[in-house]
Amino acid sequence: MTLSATPAYDTLARLHMRLHRLEHLQSIAWWDQASHMPPKGSEARAAALAEMATLLHRLRTDPDMKEQIARAEQEALDEPQRANLREIRRDWLQATALPDELVEAKSLAASRCEHAWRRQRPANDWAGFLENFRPVLRLAREEAQRLSEAGGLGRYDALLDRFEPGMRGATVERLFADLKGWLPDLVQRVVAAQATRPVSEPKGPFPIAAQRALSLDVMRLLDFDFEAGRLDESTHPFSGGVPEDVRLTTRYREDNFVQSLMGTIHETGHARYEQNLPRELLGQPVARARSMAVHESQSLSFEMQLGRSRPFVELLAPLVVRHLGAQPAFEPEPLHRLLTRVAPGYIRVDADEVTYPAHVILRFEIERALIEGEAEAEDIPALWDRGMAALLGIDTRGNYRDGCLQDVHWSEGLFGYFPCYTLGAMYAAQWFATLRRATPDLDRRIAAGDLAPVLDWLRGNVWLQGSRWTTDELAVRASGEPLNPAHFRAHLESRYLGG
Repeated sequence: MTLSATPAYDTLARLHMRLHRLEHLQSIAWWDQASHMPPKGSEARAAALAEMATLLHRLRTDPDMKEQIARAEQEALDEPQRANLREIRRDWLQATALPDELVEAKSLAASRCEHAWRRQRPANDWAGFLENFRPVLRLAREEAQRLSEAGGLGRYDALLDRFEPGMRGATVERLFADLKGWLPDLVQRVVAAQATRPVSEPKGPFPIAAQRALSLDVMRLLDFDFEAGRLDESTHPFSGGVPEDVRLTTRYREDNFVQSLMGTIHETGHARYEQNLPRELLGQPVARARSMAVHESQSLSFEMQLGRSRPFVELLAPLVVRHLGAQPAFEPEPLHRLLTRVAPGYIRVDADEVTYPAHVILRFEIERALIEGEAEAEDIPALWDRGMAALLGIDTRGNYRDGCLQDVHWSEGLFGYFPCYTLGAMYAAQWFATLRRATPDLDRRIAAGDLAPVLDWLRGNVWLQGSRWTTDELAVRASGEPLNPAHFRAHLESRYLGG
């Protein structure tokens, strides 16, 4: 029998493979809860998910892990193993900051709040939501405090770091302050320019069965592997599961096919990333997606950079006609105008890419104040109303359904996630700026149906890299520089003003 030269590392790797398999079951239970579970299953599912969260936490905080990590650091590891050990240590440090009872209580509160939110949002029931949300916020604050004490970060930074390793609230604030400096003027200029180019409104209704068939065809165009995933419907679109079994959802309205179409393209970007993470390291932290901003950069590379580009719309147009019938609005030029129309609106997930950052800035400012104790749950509607009026000129007073109840994230205790959406948009613009330098005829190839330049570049530079590098290192290796928001502004001005 040959003894391993890295026994401590191997022990840690086996533990994380076990965690991966249990998280597989956990993720499918979450997906079912959001898409198929009957209402009376809510309490039992909440208890089951809390039980699983507690079990996973206990495995992550096994007292032996500290010694195993210390021993593994002295072993002769290769570069991918070193990167994996870095991620194992990070995971262990965050897990050990939280007691079992907090993990269980947070899971229970989030499951109950999310399930109730699905009824309360359509009913515009802020008061009912608030009753369930208070314990979620209280537990999120406790989680933030414990992570802060363990990691030496501010409370909000400690939560942000879970989704975006290395990112700090002060950096986000600086990036967003710059955005707020030029975005409102850009929105006004684009709206004024588009007023001279009217949009041909599609004539519905658009049957849900036909929309679903269209979504599936577009997923095939984007090379989604249907033997390793599926599309379903939920209240809030999302992508979940594991690389071997990716579950994504969209939502349908018979009077608006764009919502389901672009939502599907967005979630397919997430799914393709998951399906192409490094399989030789599957089950290990180093094989996970690098960060949520990088993850959002993939969904936005698909939905915004590619999906709303003129050459890709030329591919979309015949598919739309095939499933929804021929009409003037579905010709490539009118369809492109429809998909790039800029108009301030209530709903983040339906927003155009020019006004979208304003929705994210609003949520970042509110959730940071909530976690830092500068605002309470009761303050959210007033903060929301002021922010929407200032950023987008929209009145949301009394409209909780299309205002502060529209997102599922806070219901689930996901504080620190929202900045990743606009950070992801910045990364996506940076990826495509790099792509265009490498492939000067990119638009011609896309229009001809050749998506290989895009998909191959993303696969090689982002998907297959997993968490091997820090986010800054990944960006530099892929594009030659760390995150540079100038690419995002240049993209918006070029697409919408022709500058």
